[in-house]
Amino acid sequence: MERHEIVENIRAALTEVLMRDFGPLAEGTRLFEDMHLDSTAILELLMALEDNIGIEVDPENLDMDDFRTVGTLTDFLERARKVSS
Repeated sequence: MERHEIVENIRAALTEVLMRDFGPLAEGTRLFEDMHLDSTAILELLMALEDNIGIEVDPENLDMDDFRTVGTLTDFLERARKVSS
């Protein structure tokens, strides 16, 4: 899966979790400040991404730095896909 496809999956998951449509996302978009996510929304986002991308995430191993921006989340998901495959 290409990086832009992961970003698109993040956009789709955000649309599902926040129940509002988003246009294209920039990798610099901040998840907490710009998208107004909280810790509960992050967990819902991860569950949606697990289903969409086919990864498994252990909540015990989460680092909040991975959720600063769309780009850092994309990096995290790329690493998680490598571990899952």
